[in-house]
Amino acid sequence: MKILVIGASGVLGSAVTRELSVRHEVISASRSGDVKVDVKDVDSIRAMFKTVGEVDAVVSAAGKVHFGALKDMTADLMAVGIKDKLMGQVNLVLEGVSYVRDGGSFTLISGILGHDPIRAGSSASMVNGAIDSFVKAAAIELPRGIRINAISPTVFEESMEGYGPFFRGYKPVPVADAALAYSKSVEGAQTGQIYRV
Repeated sequence: MKILVIGASGVLGSAVTRELSVRHEVISASRSGDVKVDVKDVDSIRAMFKTVGEVDAVVSAAGKVHFGALKDMTADLMAVGIKDKLMGQVNLVLEGVSYVRDGGSFTLISGILGHDPIRAGSSASMVNGAIDSFVKAAAIELPRGIRINAISPTVFEESMEGYGPFFRGYKPVPVADAALAYSKSVEGAQTGQIYRV
């Protein structure tokens, strides 16, 4: 397969690229990848797809949200996750559907906070829950047998230094475990699924 991985330079994206590139042609897209893209900018997303052309799968490991206490949250801080992680991925689907071959797939990233919230995580919870709902709804409307799923991981062992204080009591997982879930989504047959890791 020809697979486009967005966010390929990050912790998760690098693991997903390693997992999939053993069996498939992987094109890396990020702010510094083979193909440049800023998911907050729909024109950048369009330019990426024009550069890459048809693919069998689009995989997203990208998306930023703001962590902070609800009492300090503002509309602008909430908008960080909405514009980046949520609408960035929604726009990957909206713009990418005409570039994904018949029977191809999209795999998005949400996260555990969509169903298991923490303090200072209201923005992440909102965005992750919205992504999961979007995936379930889009699955029943995508044309030409195109599938869509989301990966919903807990915190990664490799990210505990930065995110550990937010995730007290959570069992971290190796990022390679989440990469396996991407293989299940891309190489499997299911659609409308949220794979919890």
